[in-house]
Amino acid sequence: MMVKVSIMGASGTIGKNVAFTLAEEDSIDEIVMFSRPSSIENVKGEILDIYDALAVEDIDSVLTPSTNYEDLKDSAIVLITSGIHRKEGMSRLDLAVPNAKIVKDYAEQIAKYAPDSIILIVTNPVDVMTTVALEASGFDKSRVIGLGNHLDSLRLKTILSKHFNINSGEIHTRVIGEHGDHMVPLLSSTTIGGILLKYFVESSDLDVPGLVTRLKSAGSTIISKKGATEYGPAHAIANLISTIVNDSRKILTVSTYLEGEVEGVYDVSLGVPVILCRNGIQAIVPLKMNDDERTEFFDAARTVKKVTYKVKKELEE
Repeated sequence: MMVKVSIMGASGTIGKNVAFTLAEEDSIDEIVMFSRPSSIENVKGEILDIYDALAVEDIDSVLTPSTNYEDLKDSAIVLITSGIHRKEGMSRLDLAVPNAKIVKDYAEQIAKYAPDSIILIVTNPVDVMTTVALEASGFDKSRVIGLGNHLDSLRLKTILSKHFNINSGEIHTRVIGEHGDHMVPLLSSTTIGGILLKYFVESSDLDVPGLVTRLKSAGSTIISKKGATEYGPAHAIANLISTIVNDSRKILTVSTYLEGEVEGVYDVSLGVPVILCRNGIQAIVPLKMNDDERTEFFDAARTVKKVTYKVKKELEE
């Protein structure tokens, strides 16, 4: 089966890095790098540069520059990365209204030209944008997925791996809730080598509050030092796409629209663990939280729901 992936916003830092990473995947046959007409020459240059890099490894990939929505046809996945990017001092929620207008327009075009595709949202604030894309496309919620807390979960794994000097493959942890200040690290169920984290903490100098602060500010720290996040998000996105395309059925934490499946929370998109398959989200995985984590999850739901409501009102005007 031929697999085609389209990237909207391909001239941006994230878009082009995702394209390069996916071009090395044997399971993907064509990557459409979609951009505005003003950026298409830049995209063509990126493609030539990527081809040069792939030649070193004898990889033959097809990358197609485009400004035409018709080129989205037959895409298995359409990735939306377009939007105003966060600058130092900005929260992800500051981007909500301007980016919602872009995501709404693109989701409508995807529904028209690639009605059988899965929409993957990266544009921030990603939880709000997931709901915007869901409603604008009219797709089933299993086929509209936000990057959510997948990257946050990977960052938490890295922090713990570095602290304990243990291979990251031994660490199983998860972050849920908002991809932002109201993210919820599930430390109560985190395990290292199958052993609960709390037993490691008893005999170590792990500063849990400091760990949480460091996790929540990870993106801002990178932005303050180099201007933008790049490799982490791109590889996390490519990992999601690869999981879907290869029907891997891994459990990853993404943003999806909730209708009471987790702690009775409904009418909002949040990061929760799901089983990902070729058709999108196969199922939301049941969660167990302690009281503090549950309270923080409810806070995340209220915050994201409030911003989502505001954005939807702006779009209606």
